[in-house]
Amino acid sequence: MMEQGMWEIEPGKQDSLAWAGRGWEAGGKVAPACLFLGSSREKFDYGEVGGWRGRKEQRVNNKIYSKNMAQSSLSSPGCFQLCIVVTAVFPEWGRRLVSGVRAAGFTFHRCKSLLWRMKIPARSFSRPPGSCCVRGQHGRKRAWNENSAEFPRKLALQLRKMFSNNDEAVINKKLPKELLLRIFSFLDVVTLCRCAQVSRAWNVLALDGSNWQRIDLFDFQRDIEGRVVENISKRCGGFLRKLSLRGCQGVGDNALRTFAQNCRNIEVLNLNGCTKITDATCTSLSKFCSKLRHLDLASCTSITNLSLKALSEGCPLLEQLNISWCDQVTKDGIQALVRGCGGLKALFLKGCTQLEDEALKYIGAHCPELVTLNLQTCLQITDDGLITICRGCHKLQSLCASGCSNITDAILNALGQNCPRLRILEVARCSQLTDVGFTTLARNCHELEKMDLEECVQITDSTLIQLSIHCPRLQVLSLSHCELITDDGIRHLGNGACAHDRLEVIELDNCPLITDASLEHLKSCHSLERIELYDCQQITRAGIKRLRTHLPNIKVHAYFAPVTPPPSVGGSRQRFCRCCIIL
Repeated sequence: MMEQGMWEIEPGKQDSLAWAGRGWEAGGKVAPACLFLGSSREKFDYGEVGGWRGRKEQRVNNKIYSKNMAQSSLSSPGCFQLCIVVTAVFPEWGRRLVSGVRAAGFTFHRCKSLLWRMKIPARSFSRPPGSCCVRGQHGRKRAWNENSAEFPRKLALQLRKMFSNNDEAVINKKLPKELLLRIFSFLDVVTLCRCAQVSRAWNVLALDGSNWQRIDLFDFQRDIEGRVVENISKRCGGFLRKLSLRGCQGVGDNALRTFAQNCRNIEVLNLNGCTKITDATCTSLSKFCSKLRHLDLASCTSITNLSLKALSEGCPLLEQLNISWCDQVTKDGIQALVRGCGGLKALFLKGCTQLEDEALKYIGAHCPELVTLNLQTCLQITDDGLITICRGCHKLQSLCASGCSNITDAILNALGQNCPRLRILEVARCSQLTDVGFTTLARNCHELEKMDLEECVQITDSTLIQLSIHCPRLQVLSLSHCELITDDGIRHLGNGACAHDRLEVIELDNCPLITDASLEHLKSCHSLERIELYDCQQITRAGIKRLRTHLPNIKVHAYFAPVTPPPSVGGSRQRFCRCCIIL
């Protein structure tokens, strides 16, 4: 929402310029002004300000310039998302703007558009005779000369000259290209493309490779073709550092080969869901992209061991690799990978069902810097492989072994003894884990923040007691389908060190022994944001209502069966239906 005092320029074309005077302070030394470049076709609403209703128009060089005397909102969906706050109407603005940049006197805010705020000393303005006083939104008084036509005329002409479609516009001549490039660097893909249509000069600046160092097409367009990726690579060249093509199923090996040849400084590449990708892409990346650090190949089901071997040979700096659901990968590929990429810190192997313990032994032997490991639904993994990981990767902070039903308490003991920095543990559906293992874990891993214990059906309140005593940083705890958990365990958890300031999410769905008493114990968890209570048959609506009186912002997910309808008034129902009687 803009404040009062706007001069709107309507050149009769799609492109229009509006200057929002955010306050000419009489005798002041600060006169900031907002410049909105856009293609707004909408009209603004006008009201009564200073006794002048509506808008006053005058024609200059066959162009209409109108004085907007009321609050306005620039709500056109076609408006360019670029807002530069400068004092454009004074000769010294350019010099001070550059000096301000060098002095780092700017504050950048990224929202739907770029807001660049700056205050520059300007000429003092005195209130001329006959000027009307315009009271702003916050009660500030500003002087406008109602009787003078020269001020709006000169201002409009100067702004028109400054932001005309001509490449010789003042903004292009006086504002350094380095500063314009800096401004454009904060814009997203869509906005850069729109700015490229303003003029030839802006086309060159907006499409400069330095503005295209990070590109994410997921929220922009996912049905792109390979030629689009090729054009992007030619435009960006060595500037491109990060590219996300997540979900772009039309991109294949040929396009990515051209990309690898042109963008050799790429560091982060996301190809998640690019199902046409094969080993040829990884061969190209290995050959040309030696600086690659993060690579996501999740759901690229054609990837085999050949890809991992190529990456190990040509991408020695690789730190994070995601090959989830690449079910053709075996221990041979993992062996080749870790021998060439010993600096791996994050490895996601979710759904790689052919992996065995021997693959984990290679990881434990060659990846001492490993921090994150995801082995969800790797069904052949047992205690032997994970114990090797624990002994070789002491920096491990996140482990997901959900669905690895063969693991036992030996894993929890190994984690407690070797991985004291563990923060996240997900062992859902690991039904052989018991209170003994979690007791050892809790007593040694005091930095635990998230635990997923869904369907760990053997754990009892004893585990909750140990967590409440030894894990003060616990934020998320899932106990779904842990049918032995009772109100007493929740009581200890509610009185524990993590309860008052840390615990945010607790999942208790399908815990049949939980009652309203547990909700009473959780009232002291002031940070609690969400609680799951599906199929907790002893939980009542009244208990949830009492909990919400203490925690009004909490999200409670529960289900109550509909009330059984009362019997019909027309007497007792027949024992058999009509069909049964006939039969």
